[in-house]
Amino acid sequence: MKKRYFLLLVLFASCLFFSSKAYAQTVFDQANLFTQSEIEQLDALATPLNERIKGQVFVVTTTENQDDEETYADDFLRDQIGNNNNGSVFLIDMGNRGYHISTSGNMIDYVTDRRLSKLTDTIQTQLSAGDYYQAAASYLNELTTFVKDGVPSGQYQIDRDTGKITYYKSLTPLEITISLVVALIFSVGFFIIIKARYQLKGKTYHYPLSEKSSLELTLQQDRLTNSFVTTRRIPKANNNNGGGFGGGSTTHSSGGGTFGGGGGKF
Repeated sequence: MKKRYFLLLVLFASCLFFSSKAYAQTVFDQANLFTQSEIEQLDALATPLNERIKGQVFVVTTTENQDDEETYADDFLRDQIGNNNNGSVFLIDMGNRGYHISTSGNMIDYVTDRRLSKLTDTIQTQLSAGDYYQAAASYLNELTTFVKDGVPSGQYQIDRDTGKITYYKSLTPLEITISLVVALIFSVGFFIIIKARYQLKGKTYHYPLSEKSSLELTLQQDRLTNSFVTTRRIPKANNNNGGGFGGGSTTHSSGGGTFGGGGGKF
């Protein structure tokens, strides 16, 4: 009987431990802009989004930021999830009347420059009107829509400082099916051709290796004489609303990681 109670106690403690570990805090309301009910509603919006992206999204408010909004948001996101992992943060900086959305990992490809521009237009209007909860809710709802819609066709990332372009490529179900069918056809065809050409007779066949083989070694040296790398520099936009290059996602490096996003003032 005592053993049963002990096992039940261990099981109960384990459930409490894992349930506490599963909870991911979404809202860091240092500026006290939200009620407890609003924080719970934002948590509810973020939970399914976190599951979809296999990462975490955050809403942060502050009155004590001494850096620009981009630096603060990038540093916060890196501190929470590490460099180049899946996630995003929406910063409301009440001290400087600024805001910024920082993206990392797969969220860079979901939140393209064009989508970001649409999102910031909505958020900026709501922030200017003092509707901070609605701005945060719009951020989470729009991100959910972006993820559901998927990465746009032809998506790429462009580094705003170096001009380096990295294209995003994913195989569609049709492309995967075609690839498998083509590979199967070539494999079967290769087998049939090889079998028809050699017609081996199993154990009764012996290849005269010593008579029909030869080996000749030569010395060859390859020497690199010239190497050229071509890059182009794209100047940083004067506004603070994100990339502004139309398609793709504009990125930048910060603290060893790659981040996307943008923001502005309200």
